[in-house]
Amino acid sequence: MHPYAALARKAVEAFVLSRVVLSGPEDVSGDVAGELAGSMDRRAGVFVCLKRHGELRGCIGTFLPTTENVCNEIVKNAIAAATEDPRFPPVQRRELDSLEYSVDILTEPERVSGLSQLDPGRYGVIVVKGARKGLLLPDLEGVDTVEEQLRIAKMKAGIAPSDDDVELFRFAVERYK
Repeated sequence: MHPYAALARKAVEAFVLSRVVLSGPEDVSGDVAGELAGSMDRRAGVFVCLKRHGELRGCIGTFLPTTENVCNEIVKNAIAAATEDPRFPPVQRRELDSLEYSVDILTEPERVSGLSQLDPGRYGVIVVKGARKGLLLPDLEGVDTVEEQLRIAKMKAGIAPSDDDVELFRFAVERYK
């Protein structure tokens, strides 16, 4: 397991078992802490996704950094994925051993002028209309076309799939499991 995914796992376990919020790599033991120490100066948006038996169990993130470094962003979003995703009830203690973790570190979103600049296998997409925003990560199972990616992102934002009067942004991710 990559150190970022290990940090997400430790954060969820500490919170679900003891309601403790890790303060960063210093709360993680051994080699993982050493490998994370180099990430303390890096800031980026982060998504943490949880799966159980191959099915999504929670996924929450930020497309821009909201904390002082990537490690704290992972801890914050891992706990939110386990406890605040409105699509699922909070993760229970009995589920912890069966969870799989992935952490996506996002590049800064860039505006695109047309669909030809999108690629659902390579780029995530952000759809914006007024105050409404919908985001979909790249390289998701079952999302093979730009049209499908946009349809899902618009629906997440509460925008009609047929509404083309939207701003489009794309981003890449580094995915760690």
